[in-house]
Amino acid sequence: MRLVRTPSFVVAVEVEAVIPDDDGSEPCYEAETVQLLRDVEEHAERGDVTWLQRHGRVYQALEIG
Repeated sequence: MRLVRTPSFVVAVEVEAVIPDDDGSEPCYEAETVQLLRDVEEHAERGDVTWLQRHGRVYQALEIG
């Protein structure tokens, strides 16, 4: 699970990490996963909740005070 944070939203997205054969010390993401996370951030910044709900769990920040 990866969290994408913007000032108004936090979106929890299920993604898979890949452990490379040549360096298993740190998992990484495939290019498609990186693009998905960028898309999630872009849609969150625009407030596109409908799109975000299709791709993850959406949490909205509240202004208190």
